[in-house]
Amino acid sequence: MTEELSDLIGELVDTTPEQQDQVIRQVVATREPEEVALLLESLPLPVRLEAWSKVPAEEKLGILLTMRGDPRETLLDNMTLEQLDALFQGMAAEDLVELSESLPRRMVDRALWVMDEQQRHYFKEAKVYRDDQIGRWVSHEILVLPTNAKVRDGMRLLRRELPEYADTLFLVNRAGHFSEAVRIGKIIGSPDHIPLVDLSEDVFTVLEGQEDSVDASLKVQQSGFTALPVVDDGGKLLGRIDVQTAAELVNTYYEGQLMAGAGMDEDEDLFSPVVKSARNRALWLGINLLTAFLASWFIGLFEATLQQVVALAVLMPVVASMGGIAGSQTLTLIIRGLAMGQVTKANLKALVKKELSVGSLNGVLWAIVIGVVASLWFSSPVIGLVIALAILVNIAAAALSGVAIPVLLDKMKLDPALSGSVVLTTVTDIVGFVAFLGLGTLLLV
Repeated sequence: MTEELSDLIGELVDTTPEQQDQVIRQVVATREPEEVALLLESLPLPVRLEAWSKVPAEEKLGILLTMRGDPRETLLDNMTLEQLDALFQGMAAEDLVELSESLPRRMVDRALWVMDEQQRHYFKEAKVYRDDQIGRWVSHEILVLPTNAKVRDGMRLLRRELPEYADTLFLVNRAGHFSEAVRIGKIIGSPDHIPLVDLSEDVFTVLEGQEDSVDASLKVQQSGFTALPVVDDGGKLLGRIDVQTAAELVNTYYEGQLMAGAGMDEDEDLFSPVVKSARNRALWLGINLLTAFLASWFIGLFEATLQQVVALAVLMPVVASMGGIAGSQTLTLIIRGLAMGQVTKANLKALVKKELSVGSLNGVLWAIVIGVVASLWFSSPVIGLVIALAILVNIAAAALSGVAIPVLLDKMKLDPALSGSVVLTTVTDIVGFVAFLGLGTLLLV
């Protein structure tokens, strides 16, 4: 949709209100809510608000639910009470859970007031869990019957409108505790009198509400079923997580990891206010400045050496750059492994050994190349030896740091993707500069 999106943005930005109304109505009528949300997020704020006012009221909830947090909040803030009340009518609990982070408490209470008792109960159940726990995101559109139900009961239930991504029917006991799961395909064609428990799955994964939302979502994707049940601490069935919700949670998580690597929030609006964007990014610029000053202080310790051997100042960026690249490669690999649950105490030692071996091999290779180039460039074999040894030390240190830093940050309950690159850059710069200038002091001065 990239080219079409570009054309639509142009049409909406450079058009009259009458033409804009026609474009928006056509887009809403022919596109999925996700595509409409992406288009709105791509518009400058005044144009976005004007376009939003032309979206039919019955389509607004579906679009809002697929938007990022910041642009969604902007649209909600500019809606009147009457428009919000219309939005809340018939809203399901899981939809309000999604929107509640973008609404003030009084508006959440207003939405709850128009909900029926069952939906209010579902909402309160979901809010018991944190954003990163799967119990927060359950769907209550489930096929469920008591454990004593027979095939005829299952067929009667299947004649109703089925929820999306439903290939199993869940069985619960009198207390509402999850008991068994039965594939719909097994029910169809079986004799009416057979108990459904006789057709249940021998191996079936049940998610607990307190499980990490990404871990649980990956289980759904790997299960071979279109949805898995979610239970509370006592085994009571809360709802289900289907493959679409699982994919959205996983995609949101990894997008957040990508944005966090630059010190940014995945919910940030492309056209968020300048002051807000500047404030969000200022912290990491400040942290980076502090680490740069730290590296500069280490360089200052070798001021006398730099004054005597100008070649060292010329070659310093090479040492820092090679260490930074080598470290970032390992860092990215380990962060992905941590996110996927592949890095554990059992394999950490082997992983360190492997990355050190890779770093040492690359270190030797590029140390020889850079050493030869520097020797010829400055007509000094000693300078070539100094930078070759420094490159070898820094690449090996970068490989070790690339494993150790994210693992340590993860144990400290800090997001490795958010701060790992900043710490790694500081380590490789300092190790590289100290190794290079220290060897220069010993061998050249």
